[in-house]
Amino acid sequence: MPGDQIQKEHMSKKVKAYSLTGRITDLVIRQAFKSVKRNRGAAGVDKVSIGMFEANLDENLAALMQALKKGQFQPKPLRRVHIPKGPGSRETRPLGIPVVRDRVAQEVLRLLLAPIFEPQFHRCSFGFIRGRNCHMAIEEVLRLHEQDNFVLDADIKGFFDNIPHRVIMDLVTEKVADGNILTLLQRFLTAGVMLDGVFKPTVIGTPQGGVISPLLSNIVLNQLDWALDGAGYRFARYADDFVIICPTGQQAQEALKLVKHVIETDLGLQLSPEKTHVTTYGKGYEFLGFHLSSRSRRMRDKSEQKFKEKVKMLTRRHHNLDIKAIEKLNRVIRGTANYFATEFSTERWHFQKLDSWIRMRLRAMKTKRKSVNDNRRLKCGYFVRKLGLLTMESFCTSRDRHGKVCRVIPRNGATPLGPPGERSSRR
Repeated sequence: MPGDQIQKEHMSKKVKAYSLTGRITDLVIRQAFKSVKRNRGAAGVDKVSIGMFEANLDENLAALMQALKKGQFQPKPLRRVHIPKGPGSRETRPLGIPVVRDRVAQEVLRLLLAPIFEPQFHRCSFGFIRGRNCHMAIEEVLRLHEQDNFVLDADIKGFFDNIPHRVIMDLVTEKVADGNILTLLQRFLTAGVMLDGVFKPTVIGTPQGGVISPLLSNIVLNQLDWALDGAGYRFARYADDFVIICPTGQQAQEALKLVKHVIETDLGLQLSPEKTHVTTYGKGYEFLGFHLSSRSRRMRDKSEQKFKEKVKMLTRRHHNLDIKAIEKLNRVIRGTANYFATEFSTERWHFQKLDSWIRMRLRAMKTKRKSVNDNRRLKCGYFVRKLGLLTMESFCTSRDRHGKVCRVIPRNGATPLGPPGERSSRR
């Protein structure tokens, strides 16, 4: 495609950025803080929250800018926490939480580096790039499946935790010649972590939870993108989650050989043998929380389990069923449905079952028991009109006879804006 050719020519130009430090201004620093504040997040090892940092904002930002421009900035170790990979899973995912000051400094670094590297990213890379998102990646995959059926579903083993620092620094140095910025990046990579009060150095990887990590992951895997493009493969990637669509199983196996070579030889990483396989669109596979197949595009079982665990936490029988409980539940319903109730999804009838399950949980919460007889006492309309409960089905869309996309009308009349009575009062 012409756009891909332009990108290739842009990448071939060996133009370096020399004076990034001079671009660190009060405006950039404040923009970085606003971004960190918007994303919220817990305190780091110094136990300073965003609110505490903001209490002396002018002094803190002035000191930070001076340290960054003079090359005197020294990041603190990250606070290491482990979160479960899924409901009931014994496996955990490590997160590194920087202190607020370091998060602002990382965002400054990201603001300086992103304009240099993002124009080089392949058009089929959709993760953590302005104007691109998960749904666009899935839509690209579905478009490719209009012609081809075979899929290489690949997984990189412990990607963020195992990226060699040498690979990151070499790729950044190709485009950046500002020694102060390169030193700052190196310091962030080697800042270490605090785990149970014990300092541990980091000699490999870029921590999940770090502001700069998503950009660094794209810089590293951009090498894979262009290797696949050069070999003529069609694919979609979101961070370290990617699939390659091929016309034959033989080509998918050849793509696997290329991916393995780039990942292991060029980038010093490893593919997960358990999670990397060749399959077909007919059999189905998982990508970005969805289970995609020629028959349906629905939320994967693991995503449904996570959703149900959140609902169970909010609908325990010893809790009171009141407006506040419904408001919390609505936030979970809205967040999940907004992601999975897309134009390409086939979730409507599945969402009806989940809505029924949620109402069963609420009835048990109200009556402190589980009984079929309560279905007549507490009907669907009670939850919609009296409590303002949202339904997942109401977020689904369909096309009318003119081809216009519109929201479906669920059986009980609730919509994403609230129950019928509440909507009329807002007009």
